[in-house]
Amino acid sequence: MTASGQSEGAAARQKAKYHHGDLREALIAAAYGLVSEAGAESFSLADACRRAGVSTAAPYRHFKDREELLAEVTARGFDALTADTKRAVEAQGEGSLPAVIAMGKAYVAFAAGQPGLFRLMFGQPRLMGAFPQVSETGGGCFGYVIEQVGKYCRANGVERDANEVAVKLWTFVHGASSLLIDGKYEKVTPGLEVEELIASATPLLLGHKG
Repeated sequence: MTASGQSEGAAARQKAKYHHGDLREALIAAAYGLVSEAGAESFSLADACRRAGVSTAAPYRHFKDREELLAEVTARGFDALTADTKRAVEAQGEGSLPAVIAMGKAYVAFAAGQPGLFRLMFGQPRLMGAFPQVSETGGGCFGYVIEQVGKYCRANGVERDANEVAVKLWTFVHGASSLLIDGKYEKVTPGLEVEELIASATPLLLGHKG
């Protein structure tokens, strides 16, 4: 077979692989992986094309520009964080103190495991305002935290506003996650166990009795 024939055959196989909308998902998956590994600062559509194995013209069938693709990645990130949080809560039992602590630990683990994606999700306010899927998934993620804090309060006789308590918890856990992935703890308090910090601080923020 000629070099030309090999090239044409590869192109045909690639085209078949990505028909019926698979191309869009392949590009999102490629971008998600790249951002998770190296962050969004230097990410380009060409990077996603190389990883997905498609031409540089391919993204424009589904995305207007780089920002639109990153919005999809951000939304998928919030979906993944919500899923991680739900699994953590379900393992401990809704309405319990261990469940709320597990939510915080899941948040930190997500940030530590995918710092580039975490920074994209919370460091690009324009994406939140410009793309409905980002505001919806981000709001759903925080909404789940409020829901679980409310269940904890009702189950434990804590007469506090669940929204206010959830904001305090999120502020603490998000700050801890950011300090961890930025290496600040290692500089100031080497060896600090962030999970233990969350476990000890959460009851205080909840107003836990016992």
